[in-house]
Amino acid sequence: MHRRDFLHQLTSTALAPSPAGKGRGLGQTPTTGLTPYSGNWGNAQVLHLLRRTLFGVKQSELDTFKAMSMNNAVDALLNVSTTQPSPPVNAYNSGTATDPDVPAGQTWVNSPISPNYSFQRRRSVKNWWTGLMINQDSTILEKMVLFWHNHFATESDTIQVEHYFYKNNVLCRQHALGNFKTFVKDMTIDPGMLRYLNGYLNTKTAPDENYARELQELFTMGKGKDSKYTEDDVKAAAKVLTGWRVNNLNFSSYFDSTKHDTGNKQFSSFYNNTFISGKSGATGANETDELITMLFQQNELAKFICCKLYRWFVYYDIDATVETNVIEPLATIFRNNNYEIKPVLAALLKSQHFYDSLSMSCDIKSPLDFTVGFCRQFQIAFPPTSDYVNLFNHWAYLQSAAAIMQQDIGDPPNVAGWPAYYQEPQYFEIWINSDTLPKRMALATQLLTSGYSKGSFKLIVDVLAFTAKIPNASDPNKLIDNLLLLLLPMSADSTVKPILKSTLLNGQSSDYYWTDAWNAYVANNNDTINKNYCTNQLKLALSYILNLAEYQLN
Repeated sequence: MHRRDFLHQLTSTALAPSPAGKGRGLGQTPTTGLTPYSGNWGNAQVLHLLRRTLFGVKQSELDTFKAMSMNNAVDALLNVSTTQPSPPVNAYNSGTATDPDVPAGQTWVNSPISPNYSFQRRRSVKNWWTGLMINQDSTILEKMVLFWHNHFATESDTIQVEHYFYKNNVLCRQHALGNFKTFVKDMTIDPGMLRYLNGYLNTKTAPDENYARELQELFTMGKGKDSKYTEDDVKAAAKVLTGWRVNNLNFSSYFDSTKHDTGNKQFSSFYNNTFISGKSGATGANETDELITMLFQQNELAKFICCKLYRWFVYYDIDATVETNVIEPLATIFRNNNYEIKPVLAALLKSQHFYDSLSMSCDIKSPLDFTVGFCRQFQIAFPPTSDYVNLFNHWAYLQSAAAIMQQDIGDPPNVAGWPAYYQEPQYFEIWINSDTLPKRMALATQLLTSGYSKGSFKLIVDVLAFTAKIPNASDPNKLIDNLLLLLLPMSADSTVKPILKSTLLNGQSSDYYWTDAWNAYVANNNDTINKNYCTNQLKLALSYILNLAEYQLN
């Protein structure tokens, strides 16, 4: 179903064709490939790049990246910090329960495991992570952390130990744009993953095939027609991985040779009949490296990962044309660069295919794109870091809002991640339904109008401060154009602008009704009459925009 038709059914909003980016309809496939893009570098292209790589786009980011060349803009987005953010803190003490091991405002990540506070600490990781997305710098990092969390999906409720949940997130940050082969090795022996898929229970006397299966089916080879590994390959891989354990004292993993299967492991013709000889003692851990080397000798691995990156950043439909023009060349780049992730992303984000009109405005916002993007785009103010209790509580509100819209970070539905990224034929369309769409609208309406209060702080859009950053805010025609440009990824229906203009003018016919009121407010912020007028009319206009079907697209 065409993206517009799909949203029309849910919102009863008529949508008009878009010259800048019209999405894809049935039977529509871009024929462009990875040839470097050399076309127009205007608002449409800049915003398309930023919407796909950031959570929401601020006016200042549009201005900054538009001043760059396309190549420099992509390079800047891929230039991510290697410094780990400050860890989550104890913001969960209450009048009836106080963590005896961690002072209020201090981090718990180096403290002993606390069964009594494990749930609160895991919640603090989710809140902290939400805050990192909201406060992200203008790079691709947070989108990649979420991508890898969905790819190497784990559930905090299953991991249970809060330290392992936190360390798993740190691992995704460390490898976000690094070497995928190294990432797979580190994830294989990550204590959180060992807990989640029972790797820490895998022994020579009781082999557990859970991780060995997902390593191939979900993490490296996929389930495509050319991924012809066998059940015996799963069993052999499980034996290779026996012996890995977790240490709950220092929150790390280690290899216990007494639990390792020292027998030889034979793999199928799909893996070129690879033979891994059994090893005893500490050298048994080396079998894991041999297993991973074997996996990375298969061409299917690179294609599988490039398909997932394509679906994350471009579109879910990969037909024969896209596979030939985009996926296979990307896979070659991946292999030729020793499985470094950054060159693949650079080639994709600088390609003609990425900026093809059929690749634009065809992605339904995920719940996190919607909630986090809303806060970033409208630059909603949050409590200062010194007021950590209020800060974490307000991050928690937004994390919970995304969760009830079906994207609970830290707890995707299962090891396959969120269905919107793999479930045929709906894919992204899963995000929007009769339950989640009203919740999106309710959140946007609340933050725009009454706000959300917890403790002594209120989350609310400051419509005057937001509008002051929009170019030509005193001209109602240019203000409307610039608001629609920033907030919508495609041209709205022809009836939208007249409605918005009438709203700003409060039904009057002359532009100066808005211009005079805005200029008077700017000249004197204490002018109550004009301040209230501008506030009320802006809230009505923005509310109308936020309720358009186009606002659900990226």
